[in-house]
Amino acid sequence: TFPVLLRDDEDTFKILIATDIHLGYMEKDPVRGNDTFVTFNEILDHAQKNEVDFVLLGGDLFHDNKPSRKTVHACLESLRKYCMGDRPVQFEILSDQAVNFHNSKFPWVNYQDENLNISIPMFSIHGNHDDPTGADALCALDILSCAGLLNHFGRSASVEKIDISPILLRKGRTKIALYGLGAIPDERLYRMFVNKQVTMLRPKEDEDSWFNLFVIHQNRSKHGATNYIPEQFLDDFIDLVVWGHEHECKIAPCQNEQQHFYVSQPGSSVVTSLSPGEAVKKHIGLLHVRGKKMKMQKIALETVRTFYMEDIVLADHPDLFNPDNPKVTQAIQAFCMEKVEMMLDNAERERLGNPRQPGKPLIRLRVDYAGGFEPFNVYRFSQKYMDKVANPKDIIHFFRHREQKEKNDNDLNFGKLVSRPASEGMTLRVEDLVKQYFQTAEKKVQLSLLTERGMGEAVQEFVDKEEKDAIEELVKFQLEKTQRFLKERRTAAEEEKIDEEVRKFRESRKKNAEEEEEEVREAMTRARAHRSEDAVLVAASSDEEAMDTGMKGSGDSDDGFPATLTRGRGRARGRARGARGQNPTARGSSQRRRGKKS
Repeated sequence: TFPVLLRDDEDTFKILIATDIHLGYMEKDPVRGNDTFVTFNEILDHAQKNEVDFVLLGGDLFHDNKPSRKTVHACLESLRKYCMGDRPVQFEILSDQAVNFHNSKFPWVNYQDENLNISIPMFSIHGNHDDPTGADALCALDILSCAGLLNHFGRSASVEKIDISPILLRKGRTKIALYGLGAIPDERLYRMFVNKQVTMLRPKEDEDSWFNLFVIHQNRSKHGATNYIPEQFLDDFIDLVVWGHEHECKIAPCQNEQQHFYVSQPGSSVVTSLSPGEAVKKHIGLLHVRGKKMKMQKIALETVRTFYMEDIVLADHPDLFNPDNPKVTQAIQAFCMEKVEMMLDNAERERLGNPRQPGKPLIRLRVDYAGGFEPFNVYRFSQKYMDKVANPKDIIHFFRHREQKEKNDNDLNFGKLVSRPASEGMTLRVEDLVKQYFQTAEKKVQLSLLTERGMGEAVQEFVDKEEKDAIEELVKFQLEKTQRFLKERRTAAEEEKIDEEVRKFRESRKKNAEEEEEEVREAMTRARAHRSEDAVLVAASSDEEAMDTGMKGSGDSDDGFPATLTRGRGRARGRARGARGQNPTARGSSQRRRGKKS
């Protein structure tokens, strides 16, 4: 058990903790489109009613890297409604805020801004869904930060070395050192931890008197040899880790026996995949901290759409299903209908006790039909539940449990690359699929110049971040580098010798992971710069057309942020609040100037 706090007083921090809200997920779905916005309002309503000192988010506030105007508008609306007001903020900042918020043009916490009246400050790191991209390396949280509605922290200034400087908070006699690290590709961060390139800075004065709280957004469960962050990598002076990215709710603090700190995994507040972890009841946490003691109070979310799932293995029911029976498919369908009806009954009973819950539940029935069985038509099956469930098109998921078979190098079946369906909780990344593809591909379609890892990351950028020039720029970059290598080696103009030198050069790059990563980064930078140039040309062309027609253009696209947010004006301040030194322990008064009642 962790050190329990008994009661609240003027020395107690009250912090609302949530992660992975994924605003905008399925926003165009007629049934589920508003789910994320409704639950976000419920989370902020809990913060307001519990009179918390601040809200702490663990990443992925937005589902899309470039949220739509509808999503941004709904987010701004909620933050303005719940986080602005006259209630005084009771804690102060002791650290150098120019270091804590180094990437902002307004490097101080929002509640200290003379032009704003903030009653509930919100602190957030970015996740892998809403991480900084583009030539200017901006993310959706930077828009909210610039508007003064959120404090974006935990952003690393360097890709070579990470120094995590804490935000030092004090309320009465309780002091919290708040550390944050926004999402970084797991394999890169894993290597940086191994190479001792990640440092957590500590206050020089009374370092043992601080409650050390760390927020991270990475894979916690192992997805590969280095595609996760082991808890043992984190410093043992930490008291509590709030772990984002993992969607299963395990919010009760659990102690790491080796490092002795506690880990709380709040999980997501919306179901984004029909997997077992998402079926666990969703909660947020109300963290009480006084001195070095803490208490985590679980708060069940009432507006989350109910999700029920069940597994059926047909081979486990030989008394019901015989694959040789000509009517076995009808029997399987009837059995599945019975199971779905039972889940619908359970969902209705749960909803009767909670009127705030959405009407139509999410239902998932996974059917393993290995053993000679045939699947029935799932689309016809789903027609019966169009008005009863929120996901009628994917109620039934057929799969076959595959045993290890001998590998056939001549056949390339992409389906064989994935032994388990994505819906079963396995996080399938694009770069992993690319790597598996080329590892199992025939020799004639193998990569000879690029590496699987480089190509995988380029495809990932293309898919997730809409970097349309990513693959082309990577190919150009690698081609130029290889040509330089061949010229330096003065390779004879014979095809066999050139092929051999290219192969050796490719293998040497594959062995040097850091150099390969630098190459991919350089290519992505070129792709973003290329995109920015194209945008300027398009804008100039549009301006010329507008001048020719005498008409003003209007943005009807629903993608990205409205121009009015990125071009907003504001009065810059001559100085930032709080202590101003390079030492993270530098102290100074940072109490709020407005909204304090006498």
